Amino acid sequence: MANIPFLSLKDVTALHGAEINEAVMRVVNGGWYLQGKENEQFEKHYSEFIGCKHTVGCANGLDALIWIFRAYIEMGVIQPGDEVIVPANTYIATTLSITENGLVPVCIEPKPNTLEIDDDLIEAAITPRTKAIVIVHLYGRIAYTEKIGELCKKYNLKLVEDCAQSHGCKFTDGCVTGNIGDVAGHSFYPGKNLGALGDGGAVTTNDSKLAEVIRALTNYGSQKKYVFKYAGRNSRLDEIQAAVLDVKLKYLVEDNAKRKLIARYYYEHINNPLVTLPDLLPDEQNVYHLFPIIVSGKENRDRLHDYLEENGVGTVCHYPIAPHQQECYAKEAWNTPQLSLPITERLANEELSLPIGPAITIEDVTKVVELINEF
Repeated sequence: MANIPFLSLKDVTALHGAEINEAVMRVVNGGWYLQGKENEQFEKHYSEFIGCKHTVGCANGLDALIWIFRAYIEMGVIQPGDEVIVPANTYIATTLSITENGLVPVCIEPKPNTLEIDDDLIEAAITPRTKAIVIVHLYGRIAYTEKIGELCKKYNLKLVEDCAQSHGCKFTDGCVTGNIGDVAGHSFYPGKNLGALGDGGAVTTNDSKLAEVIRALTNYGSQKKYVFKYAGRNSRLDEIQAAVLDVKLKYLVEDNAKRKLIARYYYEHINNPLVTLPDLLPDEQNVYHLFPIIVSGKENRDRLHDYLEENGVGTVCHYPIAPHQQECYAKEAWNTPQLSLPITERLANEELSLPIGPAITIEDVTKVVELINEF
């Protein structure tokens, strides 16, 4: 029987283990653990990588998105009660960041062939209360389209990117996710393409005022010690995580290239009438944080998941309950009666993510494909 985990974080860390250990010990022995040189260095290098003016480290990816909307409220750009267009097919963190700030999510279905927000449905959902569009580069696939950019200009909307899964993904050469819209939130959760050894996040933007407000909000609301302009929170990236991320950033392009090789094998060799793959994108437009397949019918999806597990292959269903179907949103005015979003709901029932990452071998992937084709 095979032994192919969905993602071995131990193996991923081991790829650059010596440098990571050295970075951690440098911080431990240095005696400065928050808001020091490691953060400064990582923020500088990440800004250079993204191509933007500002990176502000914070505690996690959800916080990054929360602080973006909170900062826009503090700046008077957005008011509580305003509407934000958001993909219906996303991890709940995207939606939570909107509702946490007293804003109203307007859920838009994805295109079934791309799994990303359907730009043909956005304009009809725009009202005088709409102030922003959030795009989520889900699974590591580019979500931005020129049509979305045009809508933002036409209606004077902020474009917020959720880059939790898209480190290093590009729309066009030189246009990297995190520097496409007005501002972007990033997650460095351990399983991400650029993952820390714990939680971590960041905001990237070219808007100096926005960056300044977000930096204050993440530090209790303070821009100067013991002086508090905003009622903020404590949401900081610690020095150990910043040091680890700075090491891994150097190898991100190389690690993403390994993911693309694995993905290419899947695309070329998976052959099962029950399995559909999303559209193949140009290499630069997908960093394959996940490799989602769509299995015809929930029963078949669950059977395939169990069959692969029985044969030693780890898979994960992303995301089996859509945000609008979660109990926490059951009584919200925007979701009463509960929204009917059939494409999103079908994806929740039929999506299955296969093993992919910089540490998996082509031999392992060959075995995964054999099992799927025999199913």
